[in-house]
Amino acid sequence: MPTAAQPAIRTRITSLFGCKYPLILPGMSWISDATLVSAVSNAGGVGILATGPLSPDETRAAIRNIRSKIGNETPFGIGTTLLMPGATENAKVAIEEKVPIINISLGKGDWIAERVHNEYGGKILATVTNAKHAKSAIESGADALMLTGHEAAAHGGDVTSLVLIPSISQRFPDIPLVAAGGFANGQTLAAAITLGADAVAMGSRFAVTQESSLAQSIKEIVSNPDLFGGSTESDTIYGKNFDGIPARVLKSDESARLNRKPASLPLVIYRAFNAAQKMNIPLYKVIPGLITQWDKMYMVAQFGAATESLMKATVDGNFDEGVSSENC
Repeated sequence: MPTAAQPAIRTRITSLFGCKYPLILPGMSWISDATLVSAVSNAGGVGILATGPLSPDETRAAIRNIRSKIGNETPFGIGTTLLMPGATENAKVAIEEKVPIINISLGKGDWIAERVHNEYGGKILATVTNAKHAKSAIESGADALMLTGHEAAAHGGDVTSLVLIPSISQRFPDIPLVAAGGFANGQTLAAAITLGADAVAMGSRFAVTQESSLAQSIKEIVSNPDLFGGSTESDTIYGKNFDGIPARVLKSDESARLNRKPASLPLVIYRAFNAAQKMNIPLYKVIPGLITQWDKMYMVAQFGAATESLMKATVDGNFDEGVSSENC
């Protein structure tokens, strides 16, 4: 693990991860890349690389790129959504590269924790949305939990951060907590710590920074608080029809249309296969799951089918035809 920096504010997370500030960049697909991860970690936070869109070779290259920018003593991490195709391979690459922090979600990561702890003393940050998942993550070897509240952009739980943080902190007092969902400045950091958290993850806030690769037109919409034409606290939609997992996205005609009802099964499978090809995921890794684990893979297929709409907004800046999960 990297040598601990002298923290500006000392919490269990700054001590555990060796960072200066209790600020985390979560892994956001097409946004939390090597450039933004390096910028956040170099500034004293912890940047987490999004590996969802990456092949194992791309993940390895990104990890080495980050290290070339921050050195070997500055903490950073990678995120792996275990339910998704390619996640296991990317996690293995991260372990081979001895990434200091691995953020796992939507899956059982005990095998990752065992290897990370035993092989090089790394840390596991598990993303959870309720007490049941928190208990499972702790039993699987998590060193810290990221609590994703209902306010979060993209995939958040049913429980608000105001309720979730104190509930988990009281139920599991010995594990460090990162609060995610509604946190974007010093006021909200102070609120999170008061509620029982040890750090905050700020996705939308870091997504609109100069170093972020989010399309400039989307940055301007997200960061504009104007009541007429901007992005306010009311300009989001929460539901599971868009990509199969409950998620919060920016309100637009397109996101409203896609959230009205789930896509038809043939369309979901067709678009999921197209997304797999664009992300260089072999179809042989997708088809068996559709047959043997239909419920889980249908959700994965829905998520894959949403990729095109997410990329239109996030990468291309086409807000009218795409969907943005970076909120105000």
